[in-house]
Amino acid sequence: MNASVEPADVPGAWVVRRDGMDQSCVDLDDPTALHFDYVRRIGSLLDAAAPAGEALRVLHVGGAGLTLPRFVAATRPGSRQVVLEPDEELTALVRERLPLPRRSGISVRPVDGRTGLGEVRNGWAQAVVVDAFDGAEVPTDLVDAGAWQEYARVLEPGGLLAVNLRDRAPFPRVRAAVAGALAAWDDVDRLAAGLETATRRGRREGNVLLVAGGRPAPAADAGYSWWRGPQVLSVFGGGSTG
Repeated sequence: MNASVEPADVPGAWVVRRDGMDQSCVDLDDPTALHFDYVRRIGSLLDAAAPAGEALRVLHVGGAGLTLPRFVAATRPGSRQVVLEPDEELTALVRERLPLPRRSGISVRPVDGRTGLGEVRNGWAQAVVVDAFDGAEVPTDLVDAGAWQEYARVLEPGGLLAVNLRDRAPFPRVRAAVAGALAAWDDVDRLAAGLETATRRGRREGNVLLVAGGRPAPAADAGYSWWRGPQVLSVFGGGSTG
């Protein structure tokens, strides 16, 4: 493992790096402060998943620095959270350098996402967050049709699913993920997708959030666009470009 925990530019915050890539930014002084743009977007979705302060059951596929689990624990005390993170050395480093608060309600399981999904009982999760990478890409077995079927199985009715992808125009990874989602759920009206304007215009690779279920996605704001329902297909199509 080539991982480290280093000071961030913000006082009290730390960056978790693995294989030369930033994986997480953890603010020990204020766990509600989310410093990565796409993480703030997921935090906003989780804020809307239930009334403010109400405990949630959240499944996180991918853990790294445990930024979002810490956020949920701070904003929704009493929440039960399960994190699927196969890199035990990374988890040990994070626990040592960036310890979790006592009674956080966060349980980290040393298992890969697809295997761990199969061990979660039907309808347990009110929200599922998928933010797992192998190098620079999300493992394909976390965005294929079988994975989407598993997400639908472990979510309670009306639950929220947020999947973070890295892609650039013409978005082959997102197109393949959308095809997998439709093959599993057959309901495009449940889908939304959001990304930064620079990524949408093909200027650079960036994070694309694919969201299913839950409450409506936040409205577009400066530098960020959301598409919902049939718009997702009009933008990304329903199949892989290869």
